Amino acid sequence: MEIPPPPPEKLIYVHRKPNGVVYVIINRPKSLNSLTRPMMVDLAKTISSLASDDSVRVIILSGSGRAFCSGVDLTAAEDVFKGDVKDEETDPVVQMELCKKPIIGAINGFAVTAGFEIALACDLLVASKEAKFMDTHARFGIFPSWGLSQKLSRIIGPSRAREVSLCAVPVTAEQAEKWGLVNHVVEGSEVLKKARQIAEAIIKNNQDLVLRYRAVINDGFKLDLGHALALEKERAHEYYDGMTKEQFQKMQEFIAGRSTKKTPSKL
Repeated sequence: MEIPPPPPEKLIYVHRKPNGVVYVIINRPKSLNSLTRPMMVDLAKTISSLASDDSVRVIILSGSGRAFCSGVDLTAAEDVFKGDVKDEETDPVVQMELCKKPIIGAINGFAVTAGFEIALACDLLVASKEAKFMDTHARFGIFPSWGLSQKLSRIIGPSRAREVSLCAVPVTAEQAEKWGLVNHVVEGSEVLKKARQIAEAIIKNNQDLVLRYRAVINDGFKLDLGHALALEKERAHEYYDGMTKEQFQKMQEFIAGRSTKKTPSKL
C-alpha cells in the first residue's frame, strides 16, 4: 500500500513521505470525487501551502475510489461558478499553475470536465487502464474556465480536441497514451506506485535545475517557438551568470563522479 486510506472526514487528504514526495488525494469517493466549493478552496490552499514548503519536492495528485475527479458537484453549480472561487487564491488550477514544484497526476479512474482540467494542470500523468477522460462542458451548458478549451488542442491537436469536447465523447487511457495526453498506463493497483517511481527519479536530480527546467518548459509552451528559444537563452545566461566558481567546481566534481556509475535505467 502506497499510502494509508484517507479518513472519510478529510475531503482533501495530504500524506507526506520523508523524501519530499507529497500525496494529495481528492477524497469524496461516494460522489466520484466531485468538487464542492469548500473542496476547491481547500485544494487551492493545499497546493499553495505545499508550493511554499521547501521540504516538498514533488506532489502526486490523485483521487480515492474509482474516480480521479468527476468535476464540479452540479448541485452547487451556481455557488461555484458565481462564488468567490473566482479569486486566484482559491482557484486550484491557478494555484497548480503557479506552483513551482512538479505535479504528477495519478489518474485512477474518471477525470471528467473540471477533473479533466485539473489533470491537464499537472506536469505528468499516469493513468490506470480503467481511466477515462471526458469533457462534458457542451453537454451540460457549462463554459470552460480552467484551460480545457486551450490546453487540450495544444496537446492532442485541434481536430481531436474538437471531437472530444464538442461530442463529449470519452477518451480511454489507451487512446490518451497514443495521443500523448498521458505518460504511462498501468494496472489500477499500480498507479500510485508508478507515480512515486517517477517522483523518485525527479528528486534524484539537481532540484534547483529541476524547478528551473520545469518553469522554462511550461513558460515556453505558451509562446511561439522563436520567443520560446529566446526565453531559454535568457534564462540560461541568467543561471550561469549567477553561478560562482565554487558552484562550477562542484558541478564538475559531480559530473566526474556520475560518469563512473551505471547509466540510469528507463522509467
